[in-house]
Amino acid sequence: MAKKWQRLAIASQKRITWSRPVAKEGYFVIYTTDGRRFMIPLTYLNSEIVRELLRLAEEEFGMTSSGPITLPCDSSFMEYAMSMIQRHVSEDVEKTLVSSLVACRSYEHLRTNQQLLITSC
Repeated sequence: MAKKWQRLAIASQKRITWSRPVAKEGYFVIYTTDGRRFMIPLTYLNSEIVRELLRLAEEEFGMTSSGPITLPCDSSFMEYAMSMIQRHVSEDVEKTLVSSLVACRSYEHLRTNQQLLITSC
């Protein structure tokens, strides 16, 4: 019986739940579109990359007062962005990454709208 409870406890730890503890002091929690959870240092809010991702999240998903913040990117992009922030890349490199993200999002939006136009004909 004890082993059964241990297995259940382990299985529940692997699932993403919104009742996880908030964040450690000095951090905030975000999720990516593929459901991965990131604890981000508050100092990263000074980064143009993080500010733009938060702006895009508000634009795409709206402002939520309850529940998690989901950024409009996948976990691989977020890992890449965080590594750039950790390496203290120049503002020009940050702006280039943000521009490419915005351009990519615009292309996806345009492609989706074109598919809708084609299927509605």
